Amino acid sequence: MSTTLVTNIGSLVTNDPARAESTGTGPLGLVQDAAVVIDGDRIAWTGRAADAPSADSVYDARGRAAIPGFVDSHSHLVFAGDRTQEFNARMSGRAYSAGGIRTTVAATRAATDEALEANVTRYLREALRQGTTTFETKSGYGLTTHDEARALRIAARHTDEVTYLGAHIVSPDYADDPAAYVELVTGEMLDACAPHARWIDVFCEKGAFDGDQARAILTAGKAKGLHPRIHANQLSHGPGVQLAAELDAASADHCTHLTDADVDALANSRTVATLLPGAEFSTRAAWPDARRLLDAGATVALSTDCNPGSSFTSSMPFCVALAVRDMGMTPDEAVWSATAGGAAALRRTDIGRVTPGARADLVLLDAPSHVHLAYRPGVPLVSEVWRRGVRTTGHAG
Repeated sequence: MSTTLVTNIGSLVTNDPARAESTGTGPLGLVQDAAVVIDGDRIAWTGRAADAPSADSVYDARGRAAIPGFVDSHSHLVFAGDRTQEFNARMSGRAYSAGGIRTTVAATRAATDEALEANVTRYLREALRQGTTTFETKSGYGLTTHDEARALRIAARHTDEVTYLGAHIVSPDYADDPAAYVELVTGEMLDACAPHARWIDVFCEKGAFDGDQARAILTAGKAKGLHPRIHANQLSHGPGVQLAAELDAASADHCTHLTDADVDALANSRTVATLLPGAEFSTRAAWPDARRLLDAGATVALSTDCNPGSSFTSSMPFCVALAVRDMGMTPDEAVWSATAGGAAALRRTDIGRVTPGARADLVLLDAPSHVHLAYRPGVPLVSEVWRRGVRTTGHAG
């Protein structure tokens, strides 16, 4: 395999804990006037450009900032249709509720496999152009055994981070018998879906699944080898966060309405608090208090929650800007949470950082610093993307 030296990087975010500790540059482990050597699909070396080893080819970053590829650890990309009318009505004063999911369920069931796959591919390309090199995605818009399994098969062709979310809402087919739907989700549907997924998720919320139902669903998934994640405390206070900590879920996602006990549970567990500011932006809901979580010592991730109903964005830079402006995060914290934090939410150590041995996912920005992601919101700053060591998008140079 050939090696590539990416040199003349103005400012490099490594997210290397050892470098951060030795240099006092905070969790980002910043290196100024930096360079990176890529060997195949891995990072082989990082440091100051003046100290860089030779390589088979050289790429001049022209003084631009570099960060790890974004890790989007929460998305819903296998769907059909959109909910433009719902969004328009909501922006005119109607409150968001979980019921809108049923609209997407009907469209997704009616769609062909080819149409669903084309949709996934479209949004992944869109996300890659904005610097996302790793993503998780879920089922949850089929709510039948056949449709959930086919969603996961489609997703698994594009990522290893696939989540079974048969428990998104109670299927409309079981509106009068939620207990029977839980039985389906934990039985026949789980059997069909488990071979195609790594994770299991549940929407633990009023209008979806209560704490007892969520525990039964996640426990059944664990018995099949799937690790828990959970939609928790988005619309109201509830048992989701406590359940996540109890079951060692990799992440509790949304975390908008938290008690002191919820914050303590997150701070004293391995469960990552994944915050999804696109959802609050699109629903005019209260913002999660990232500052409260960070000050308590919880690990925080940022993700897009890309879905057609409550957060129809694939832009991690947009979510970084929202987190800084409205959730109490510093630019450094937001960039870390959108990269290394997302990796933690997926229990991965090979992504979300630019360190020797990590996957060679690197993003160059048309800016001298990562701070510009929040400082210049809405500006397309991502100019070059390396994914698995391959330069996939960007300007010629």
